[in-house]
Amino acid sequence: MDKTKFLVNPGKPITLPAVGEMPSDVHDFEQRSVNAINTALAAKRPLLLRGEPGVGKSQLARAAAHVLGRAFIPFVVDSRTESRDLLWHFDAVQRLADAQICGQMFKSFDDARKELTEEKYVRPGPLWWAFHWEDAEKRSNGSKVGHHRPKKWNSKTDGCVLLIDEIDKGERDVPNGLLEALGSHEISVPWGEPVVVRNAPPLVIITSNSERQLPDAFIRRCLVLSLSLPAKREELIKKLIERGIAHFPSANAAVLESIANQLADDRTQAQAEHSTPLPGQAEYLDLLRAVTELKPDSAEEQLKVLMEIKDFVLKKRAGLDG
Repeated sequence: MDKTKFLVNPGKPITLPAVGEMPSDVHDFEQRSVNAINTALAAKRPLLLRGEPGVGKSQLARAAAHVLGRAFIPFVVDSRTESRDLLWHFDAVQRLADAQICGQMFKSFDDARKELTEEKYVRPGPLWWAFHWEDAEKRSNGSKVGHHRPKKWNSKTDGCVLLIDEIDKGERDVPNGLLEALGSHEISVPWGEPVVVRNAPPLVIITSNSERQLPDAFIRRCLVLSLSLPAKREELIKKLIERGIAHFPSANAAVLESIANQLADDRTQAQAEHSTPLPGQAEYLDLLRAVTELKPDSAEEQLKVLMEIKDFVLKKRAGLDG
């Protein structure tokens, strides 16, 4: 595979790793994905990834963070998520606890009011961390609430990759509530100054399984990349094998092909039965990882164990809908 460059800024090219150099839990890149990420970085816009589950949307965000050397901040949206959860959180529990302590210490009303000012209890959400790391560090104040701190921070100028995963799982208020922050690169915070981007703007990657239509105004603020698997069987098998080689370069060719053929068969059957989720790239890599872990030294044994475990990975709906 030829190496390709991320154009982070005109003076700082970053090179994609060669085949086999990415961690096995991170997806390799295609040129189209690289182009989309380059464009999002240059335009300073979020990148919305669309596609069926298991096609590699979330892993693309992880891979981008790995290659760019940026801190990675994941946030998964669910039915209870509010847009404010990505921006800030008011730590009412800590404030109540501190109020009780003030009462026990017989502090005056004025002293207690100064110590319990609302500004002290505003905790940063993931987008705040991505915009202004140092300010979020200061405002978190050691709290475990809203502590979306990446595990690894390379420097104060490298920036972040923020993954907002499965945004279509939330109500329309979630994307609508992010319009101002994503459009202006500024977060309005009560009881304090607005939070603006410091140093490198974050790369915000948003994923959608297209389970719910997103507001037009939100889509306008994003660049969009649709990820899909090939419809033709031969092309699907070829792509899966290429992915397998990229992540497991020492895997046996017969094992790679056998798993790809098995997945193609089960995917065709699931499509005919209108069964979802369709087995895809994620299941292929899971199955390949499983057989190589269970039988690391023998391709023949891997093919045998494949027949014993494949249904656990490929037939996830079996027996659930009957």
